[in-house]
Amino acid sequence: MTDTIPPFSPDEYDRRLALTRAEMARRGIDVLIATDPSNQAWLTGYDGWSFYVHQAVILPLDGRPVWWGRNQDTNGAVRTVDTARTGVVGYPDGFVQSTERHPMQHLAATLDELGLGHARVGVEMDNYYYSAKAHAELVHALPRATFADATALVNWQRAVKSDEELAFMRRAARITERIHRLALDLARPGLRKNELAAEVSRAGLLGAGDDWGDYPAIVPLMPSGSDAAAPHLTWDGRPMRTGEATFFELAGCYRRYHVPLSRTVFLGQPTDRFRRAEEALLRGLEAGIEAARAGNRACDIADALGAEMEKAGIERGARCGYPIGLSYPPDWGERTISLRAEDQTVLEPGMTFHFMPGIWQDDWGLEITESILIRDSGPAEPFCAIPRKLFVKD
Repeated sequence: MTDTIPPFSPDEYDRRLALTRAEMARRGIDVLIATDPSNQAWLTGYDGWSFYVHQAVILPLDGRPVWWGRNQDTNGAVRTVDTARTGVVGYPDGFVQSTERHPMQHLAATLDELGLGHARVGVEMDNYYYSAKAHAELVHALPRATFADATALVNWQRAVKSDEELAFMRRAARITERIHRLALDLARPGLRKNELAAEVSRAGLLGAGDDWGDYPAIVPLMPSGSDAAAPHLTWDGRPMRTGEATFFELAGCYRRYHVPLSRTVFLGQPTDRFRRAEEALLRGLEAGIEAARAGNRACDIADALGAEMEKAGIERGARCGYPIGLSYPPDWGERTISLRAEDQTVLEPGMTFHFMPGIWQDDWGLEITESILIRDSGPAEPFCAIPRKLFVKD
């Protein structure tokens, strides 16, 4: 394993640490506690299914970062991080899910040992993996420290992808293409949805060519008929039926890098309503990709889409996309920029988004989306080469 892990070059990790520390210094943060597993992986290379217990990367302004977590997970840390540049510290199992002690007490002691017990500490307050109890325990155990909300501080440094990251995303895109072609090929009346989900999941893990597939941060989303009015339903054991549309929102994943894509299949002959919605959505998708240029803003993509939808009499006020890249469950988005009318973020070359202008009505839904790369010049580049249309199967 040592010839492939950590997955990026030392220069790439140095770039990431420098970006993050510059932002910490700007905010007056002495040490950052990164509990988001995506941020831990981005900063150090750590990769393991251990985020159900408390763990973090301790990043001081100076010196080595330290991966901190459960003792039994330190073996995973030394196999996935560059130990020449990253320290590894574990806490005993007695801290795990205990009513008598909390892992944050051990983290506080570790910070004290590092000479950071009186520091200004940045924590990811609005994060899936940092609970209210964890924060209360850490604050109590570090009475000399002060605390700052560092939610998404690292996430924002991830917005512009390096060439090394883009190479991983292109590999993920080939897996995405494979699983979408399979789903569209297998879809037929009578096929149970759980069987389709099983085949798609298997293909995603097999990968494409020599590129093995990783587990995606979101399971296959594939609601049918009236259930497609809800964008985040998964699957059940019912068979697919003639006269219904099913959308597939699926992502290939390579080394934790995701490229999501959505396509919709209609079994039978679609109604005029569906065809009109398809035409409007495709026009909006094209207009949004054309607006997705370096120097434009996130809102310009949303406004271009919205203008085309309004022409067709379709009101769509929700956000229509988000940044993508490295992620862990439960979300493959990066939780920073939103493609919506209020977001004035300027687009830069190397930014990557899932541009997803779905239509969800009271009793039906339609999704045709693209993952895109903001280029140095010209409109955005779609990562995948799956025909952009409503697929119809008799």
